[in-house]
Amino acid sequence: MKEILKKIKKYEVKIRTAINTRMHGDFHSIFKGSGIEFDDVRAYQYGDDIRSIDWNVSAKGHGTFIKTFHEDKEQHVYFIVDVSASQFIGKQGAQKIDLANEMASVLALSACKEASLVSLICFSDQKEKYIKPGRGLKHVYSIISTLYSLEAKSSKTNLNAAINFAASVIKKKSVVILISDFIDENYQNNLRALARKHDLVVIQLTDRRESTLPRLGIIPVFDKEEKKIVWINTSAFGYRKRTKAKFMEAKLALEAICKQNKANYLQVLTHEDYLAGLIKLFKTRQTK
Repeated sequence: MKEILKKIKKYEVKIRTAINTRMHGDFHSIFKGSGIEFDDVRAYQYGDDIRSIDWNVSAKGHGTFIKTFHEDKEQHVYFIVDVSASQFIGKQGAQKIDLANEMASVLALSACKEASLVSLICFSDQKEKYIKPGRGLKHVYSIISTLYSLEAKSSKTNLNAAINFAASVIKKKSVVILISDFIDENYQNNLRALARKHDLVVIQLTDRRESTLPRLGIIPVFDKEEKKIVWINTSAFGYRKRTKAKFMEAKLALEAICKQNKANYLQVLTHEDYLAGLIKLFKTRQTK
C-alpha cells in the first residue's frame, strides 16, 4: 500500500504542477464552489433590484423585503466507481479497475487539498460501498484503502441503479466523477438527469481488445459477468466488423450525451498513460 500511495502522491503533484505552471491556471477552479445560494432577507433599500423582492415575506404587511444570497464555496466531490467484473480486463497491473482506482485516488487527494468534501460510491449491479462525504487526509486515505481492498459481491453491472442511488444521496449540486467502462444498456436517461443537476465528469475506461480482437480463430471466451464460456470466431470478418462498429457507436453516443448536457468526457485506454488525459480534462474544466 505504501508504493501505491507514493505513486498517487507523485501523480497528484504532476497534475497540480502542470495546471499551476505550464498552463498558467488555477487548480482550485477544478473543484470550484457550486454557485450562489439563498441566505436571508432584509428590508428593501432605494436602488435594490426589484427582481430580488421576496413577495411572500413582503405580503405579511411589515414592509418590503428582498432576498440576499451568498457564494457557496464548500464543494462536494462524489466519486462513483464501477467495480463489476468487466473492469478486470487488461494486462496485470494495468486493468481497467487499476486505472479506476488510481484516478479516483489521485483526484480525491486533489479535492482534499482544496478543502472539498469527498465521498465514494462503488457499484456493480448493486451498491457495493458508500462512504459519506468528509474532508481531510485521514478521510481520503480511508477512501483510497477502500478502493484497493474492496471485493465486489456481484460480478454484473447496473449503471441505472448506481445513478439512482447517487441521486438519492447527493442533495446539493456537486462535482460527480463517474468512472466506468459503460458496458451496459438503458442508462442514458438517468445519466442525462445526473448531468443536468450536477457538475458531471464522465471517465470511460476501455481496452483495445474490446474493439479489436486478435485473430485467434474459434476460441472459448469466459464472460466474467455472466460467468459462462461462449465460443466466438475472432477471425471472421463480419464478427470483427460488428464488434468494432458496436463499440464505436456506444462510445460516440456517450460522448454526444455528455456534450449535449455540458458534462466533461474523457476516454482512458488501458495501454496508455492517463496523466496527459487528466491534465487535458482539467484544462477544459477551467474554461467552463
